Amino acid sequence: MNDDSGRKRAPASYLRYGLLALSAFLVLSLGFALIPRESPAPPAPPFSEQARAAALAETQDLRTASQQLAEGSSGARRQLFSHTVTLLTTQARALLLPGGATAGTAAGASSAAGASSAAGAGSAAGAPGTAGPVATASSGTAPSGTATLPALVAALSKSGKARLVHAEKADGGMARLLAAVGTAQLLQATALAQAAGTPPPALEAPAATRSNAAAACSSAGSSVGPQDGAQSSNRTQPGQTTDPSGSATLAAALNRVVRTEVETVYGYQVALTRLNGSAADRAASLLATHETLVAQAEAYTRVHCASVPPREPGYTLGTSFLQKPAAGLASLEAGTLPVYGDLVALSEGETRRWAISSLVAAAQRTTRWGSDPGPVPGIVLDTTLLPELPEPAAPSARQTDGGATATPAAP
Repeated sequence: MNDDSGRKRAPASYLRYGLLALSAFLVLSLGFALIPRESPAPPAPPFSEQARAAALAETQDLRTASQQLAEGSSGARRQLFSHTVTLLTTQARALLLPGGATAGTAAGASSAAGASSAAGAGSAAGAPGTAGPVATASSGTAPSGTATLPALVAALSKSGKARLVHAEKADGGMARLLAAVGTAQLLQATALAQAAGTPPPALEAPAATRSNAAAACSSAGSSVGPQDGAQSSNRTQPGQTTDPSGSATLAAALNRVVRTEVETVYGYQVALTRLNGSAADRAASLLATHETLVAQAEAYTRVHCASVPPREPGYTLGTSFLQKPAAGLASLEAGTLPVYGDLVALSEGETRRWAISSLVAAAQRTTRWGSDPGPVPGIVLDTTLLPELPEPAAPSARQTDGGATATPAAP
């Protein structure tokens, strides 16, 4: 528009619109800057950590159920349940992170296992719950919260089998720990089943080697060097098999299995000349088992392109072995446990599955001769180095004859 002088008037309206647009832009920019950016989801923990956390949570639930049964029992049953509590306590301490039970993913797995334990004895025979990709078994508590012996047997058996399955995929050191925990839980489930008069949990026999095992060896095939994860969880696997260079290797572990089994065969041959009755029949049967294990161990050694160690002409047996051959055989069987533990940690695939099942079978044979394989068969464990379990949180309710009465929290 032109004024009376003929000059164009300044477009004040355009200037106003520009200022308003600039103000709106600044306001929006400031708003977007103040809105916090959504943090990315944390990465999923490794499988070994998930398996450890799930094992810890379920072991603690089983320990709680065992404590309830021990408190409500007397005599021989109380001793049996107390032994179960001690075993599960040691296992929980071995599975605990150095920082405590709430570190890492342990808290999440504990919550998941705690939720699954509410399903009680009914779910102990059903499908397990899950904590991520790792399955968890329910505890031995009934829906009312009272532990029952049949439920504890079922939960111990399911937890033990789950640990063995997870051991097949976990890293070396953690695989060894999980296999040890699972083995002891299955053995304890068997002992409790005998006390309850129920069938013991079914256990698989060690897998046989492939018929074409020797053909699998090739220069570009399986490696007998250090395996991934073999040094993980060092605090739970002292005394690993080592070669002259000082590094843990699969070849050294296989060689030690062969040598140990050959020596065990020799011990059974000597013991058979000094045993009578049912003990002699048992020894003859187990002698055949160990001869089969020697052949299997040698076959797996060839699979991995390692040299089979030569057999010794004989071994020196102590006077105590000759005087008490049954106790001597128990000692020989117990001596095979850390050997198979080494092989679990340093192998993978079919070889590890054979090592795990052989570890379970060796622990069973140890108990058959009257020896205790311990809370973590296959691991030479110094319990004084394990972290202590955290103290349970103080309850916020006062127990009365009629139940729990809530009390106000302290200011």
